[in-house]
Amino acid sequence: MSDIIVSSAAQILTMDDAGTELAGADIRIRDGVIAEIGRGLQGGDILSAEGCLVTPGLVNTHHHLYQTLTRAVPGAQDALLFGWLQALYPIWARFGPEEMFTSAQVGLAELALSGCTLSSDHLYLYPNGARLEDTIAAAETIGLRFHPTRGAMSIGESDGGLPPDALVEREADILNDCIRVVDAFHDPTEGAMCRVGIAPCSPFSVSRELMRDAALLARDKGVMLHTHLAENDEDILYSEEKFGCRPGQYAESLGWTGEDVWHAHCVKIDAQEIDLFARTRTGVAHCPCSNCRLGSGIAPLRAMRDSGVPVGLGVDGSASNDSGNIATEARQAMLLQRVAQGADAMSAREALRLATRGGAEVLGRDDCGQIAVGKRADIAIWDMTGVEASGSWDRAALLLAGPTRVRDLFVEGRRVVAEGRLVSVDLPEVLGRQRRLAVRLMA
Repeated sequence: MSDIIVSSAAQILTMDDAGTELAGADIRIRDGVIAEIGRGLQGGDILSAEGCLVTPGLVNTHHHLYQTLTRAVPGAQDALLFGWLQALYPIWARFGPEEMFTSAQVGLAELALSGCTLSSDHLYLYPNGARLEDTIAAAETIGLRFHPTRGAMSIGESDGGLPPDALVEREADILNDCIRVVDAFHDPTEGAMCRVGIAPCSPFSVSRELMRDAALLARDKGVMLHTHLAENDEDILYSEEKFGCRPGQYAESLGWTGEDVWHAHCVKIDAQEIDLFARTRTGVAHCPCSNCRLGSGIAPLRAMRDSGVPVGLGVDGSASNDSGNIATEARQAMLLQRVAQGADAMSAREALRLATRGGAEVLGRDDCGQIAVGKRADIAIWDMTGVEASGSWDRAALLLAGPTRVRDLFVEGRRVVAEGRLVSVDLPEVLGRQRRLAVRLMA
């Protein structure tokens, strides 16, 4: 395969250690890797990036891809977290493999068009024969780098949990299936297109024993751990009443801290928990749009960043966002910190770094998240000549004035979006299938 040269970029934000920004430079892509950065590069297929901002591909650290089939559901539009879940559980219980696959395809397509090259996913319910590989197959069709996590719920309503009994599993079955999917699909090598994590859903839907056993299993297998934590006031109250401690203490007591762990949300963590996560290098997936939509609050992102907590961004599920655009998520993260702490609380560049290198670091991917020689060729090209950025004095301030959809997107050196169109699948056909499935669920 011949080299590809992204040529004459108006500006390149590398997100390297020095925060290098380049004007009028080229990038050579070879065998899925960034092989050279310079000016006037020759000897390959030229893709002009004149008038464009080039960034590393964006990274999504938390999603529930199955939820793209249940956006804006009446009865769940204006509820807090627990009520929102209770309204949606009966609908999700009717899903099967086709719903999981198609919903994941649509969610990943939406992410790709917003500049995302690497996404995690948290799938914690498996009704009617659905399996984790339904989403893995969907990611392969779109062409994104994927980090699915085998989630689970084991405590149903009859045992004092939140989910209906029909959606929970036996804990022995959960652990056995975790072993199966890790052995079958996890690739620990550099440049891997699929890595698998283990992810009990939340402290209010699994037992203490499953949380502990999942941590032991993940470390035995050398994979990462993920769950929801401290999402809202209800979450904190549940932890204090059931476990006699705050969520961070509960996580620490069960082995759920460390650089191989990342928690979603953490809206309500306190100063002691922030210090714990900073000391142990425990990651956080910050999901500002979902936190706003569910009225959960504004996460202490500035304090986490200043303390050294590894933080990435996540769109969360499309039933609580109700979008899946990681670029707008980064903008929202920046704006919320400014609302809470002033206009200088977070810059556009810092928010974009969270959406690229920050997310890659949370997911343990030091081979991604920056434009540097030897890193994977996951590259987003943003056309800054359109109406969204017209009159902008600073192309690098993409989150202040710029498009939220990419012109071109490369994953592992392969073009996934070209001239604003997804090239890997027939998107109108996929959307038609999604609409038919949504109508069937409504009926």
